[in-house]
Amino acid sequence: MKHLWTPWRMTYLQGNSPKIDGCLFCNAAAAPESDPSTFVVHRGQHAFIILNLYPYNNGHLMVVPFTHTESIEGLTPETLAEFMALSQQSLAVLRKAYGPQGFNIGINIGAPAGAGVPGHVHMHIVPRWAGDSNFMSTLADTRVIPETISQTYERLRSLWPEP
Repeated sequence: MKHLWTPWRMTYLQGNSPKIDGCLFCNAAAAPESDPSTFVVHRGQHAFIILNLYPYNNGHLMVVPFTHTESIEGLTPETLAEFMALSQQSLAVLRKAYGPQGFNIGINIGAPAGAGVPGHVHMHIVPRWAGDSNFMSTLADTRVIPETISQTYERLRSLWPEP
């Protein structure tokens, strides 16, 4: 029998994720560009790309505007344009890095819609493969992620196109 060890997920599964002061995304945006602990893989002028700390699949990332607003209605046309352009670039980088067969892309606006950070709008981009749901997801409500977030960060950051 093979064993899968993912001890870093236990904190999340038990609901004991560290509490942070302020907005998760605003804190990451304010950190130095060279700080890998934020898992920001790319910064644009109006938005940035950050990895999801508790991904559904390898490569699960988020496109986040620098503007702290709860909905896309609060974004300027320039920010919204870059937000979508970075989403498009994210697909290209993820295809190159992982060769996914599809994607889930979504924006959850407000806590009732599932927004984990309801005050700061962001778009999730999740690579998908045929058969990526298995007995672990079905029976144990657990996802098996075969790559650490640090490995994902290094892989995607190295593939991001230069401005």
